[in-house]
Amino acid sequence: MSSCISVQGIEMHFRGCDALQGIDLQVPAGSVFALLGENGAGKTTLIRILTGFQKPTRGQCLVCGIDPAQDALELRRKVGYVSDQLALYDWMRVGEIGWFAAAFFDDAFADRYRELIARYELPESRKIRHLSKGQRAKVALALAVSQDPELLILDEPTSGLDPLVRREFLESMVDRAATGRTVLLSSHQISEVERVADSVAILRAGRVRLVDSLTELKESIAIVTLTLDDPLVTVPTLSSPAELLSEQNEGRQRRWMVRGWQTQHAHELESRPGVLSIRTRAASLEELFIACTRGIVEQHAESEPLVATVE
Repeated sequence: MSSCISVQGIEMHFRGCDALQGIDLQVPAGSVFALLGENGAGKTTLIRILTGFQKPTRGQCLVCGIDPAQDALELRRKVGYVSDQLALYDWMRVGEIGWFAAAFFDDAFADRYRELIARYELPESRKIRHLSKGQRAKVALALAVSQDPELLILDEPTSGLDPLVRREFLESMVDRAATGRTVLLSSHQISEVERVADSVAILRAGRVRLVDSLTELKESIAIVTLTLDDPLVTVPTLSSPAELLSEQNEGRQRRWMVRGWQTQHAHELESRPGVLSIRTRAASLEELFIACTRGIVEQHAESEPLVATVE
């Protein structure tokens, strides 16, 4: 599958701050790709570089085959972008701002815009300044989607939306990917991401700590809970190919996050003296996010990020 976004060695240094420290990413075309990270992790800085609003200190990237630092204008004809800080002409009416934006895009823009504001129940005659936060977010989404871009970049897009509209909107992003369009989604709503994303990257302190397809993550990483007959029992190291990513000890229980867990590992542990029971289940995206953002994954992977190539 070809890449809609290709990022190689991107660094962004501000005075007293290393916002990005060598980012490598490949976002497949026709997918919903999610960026997760705490505030200050570098998500918005990376998005600003991808959209041509910020030139990186080092590294290079291609977005829809275009270098944002060299041809930002051409890029914006192919990319729709909704910022987490909305900037709309407050003095315009809902209908007027769509008419104004239509001059920059194809003839079908106006019809798509009217269809979307009707779906979002936005009054065409109301001025932007009189809209609620959620209604303003709907206008911004309608403007971005109406241009039918090859790539849609969304920075916290569902903030302020009611639950029903939020769900319908996210489901429409999956439909876009099915038609070959690409969606890059930055969000704090992990449950929403887990429902719609094909692939996930987790950023922490300007570095990619995890990137893989959501399916692969769910299949390859397990939460293993061991119950011991004595809290002082020594549990042996897991054999290859299992990799211990995090560990929590609570009395007679050991709770592990393990990549590459197999049935053979359960048999090995069950035969050890002092091991009473073993329970396993798939790790949730929220648990992976917490492990990455707390730095637990790094500590138990010899400081190597948990990275896989997304195909």
